[in-house]
Amino acid sequence: MFIDIHVHVRRQPGFPRNWLGETFATPEQLISMYDERSIDAGVILPMVSPEGLRVPQSLENVLLTCYEYPSRFIPFCNLDPRMITNTPDAPLDEFLLFYQDKGCKGVGEIMANLPFDHPMVDNMFRCCEATSMPVIFHVATRIGGMYGLLDHRGLPLLDRALDKFPELTFLGHSQAFWSEIAPIDNDELRGHYPTGPIESPGRVVTLMRNHDNLHGDLSAKSGFNAISRDREFGISFMNEFQDRLYFGTDITSPRTTTPLVDYLIELRDHGELSASVFKKIARGNAKRLLGI
Repeated sequence: MFIDIHVHVRRQPGFPRNWLGETFATPEQLISMYDERSIDAGVILPMVSPEGLRVPQSLENVLLTCYEYPSRFIPFCNLDPRMITNTPDAPLDEFLLFYQDKGCKGVGEIMANLPFDHPMVDNMFRCCEATSMPVIFHVATRIGGMYGLLDHRGLPLLDRALDKFPELTFLGHSQAFWSEIAPIDNDELRGHYPTGPIESPGRVVTLMRNHDNLHGDLSAKSGFNAISRDREFGISFMNEFQDRLYFGTDITSPRTTTPLVDYLIELRDHGELSASVFKKIARGNAKRLLGI
C-alpha cells in the first residue's frame, strides 16, 4: 500500500544512536514493522555527516541491505558538501555517478550543518542537478548543536536555491521546514511542532506554489504535524500539492511511531481524501520520482 520515502536502517544495531540508548532498526526489524503497517518498500537514506549521528554510515552498508532485500528497500546515496577536496569545486558529480550506477535513486538526507547558500552546498546542488538526483534535505535553525542546512525564518536561502537550481527536485523535511506551513512570528517555534489552527498559508505553501521543483517529505513528527494540526487545512494542502507530496516514516529505531499511516487511511476511509490523492501520496508519487 505505501512506499516510505524516508527511513534509516543499520545491518547491525551498533553503538547507541542517542543518550537514551536506542539503536537503529536492523533490516529484519524494519521489515517486520513494515509488514504490520502495510508498507511495501522504503527508501534507505544513508547517514554520512558527523553532525547527524554518532557513527557515520557507509554507502556500501546501505547497498548491501538493498541488494539482500531488493523488493523491500531502495537505496539513496548521500554525501557531505565538504567531501573529496573541501572546496566549492569538488568533483562530487563523479561520486554521484558512481553510486547512481550502483542503483541509487537520489541523495539524502543532507545533514551537513552549513548555510544553505554556502559555496560548497551550491556545488553539491549543482552536481545533484547535473546527475538528475533528487535531494532530501534537513533544515537547521542555527549553526552548531544540531544538524542540517541552515536557513532563516521565511526560508530565504531555500528560495534562492530553488531559483538557482530549477532542474533539481528538492524534498523538504524537518521541523524548521514544516513549521512554516503556517506563518511564523516567533523564531523559537521554527525548530519545534507548532499546534493549532492555520489561519493563512505559510512560507512553505508560497514556495511550493512558486517553485515546481519543491516537493514535500511528510515523514517524522514534523511532516505529520504539518498536515494534521489543522485537519481541514491539511486536507486542502494535500489536494493542492497531491503530485508533490510523499508518505514517509523516518523510522530510526524499533520503537519509532508512525502516526501518518493510520491518519492517511482514516482520511481516505472517511471520504475526506479521495482514493486517487491517497494513492499518489502513499506510493504513486514515489514510484514516479524514483522511476520504479
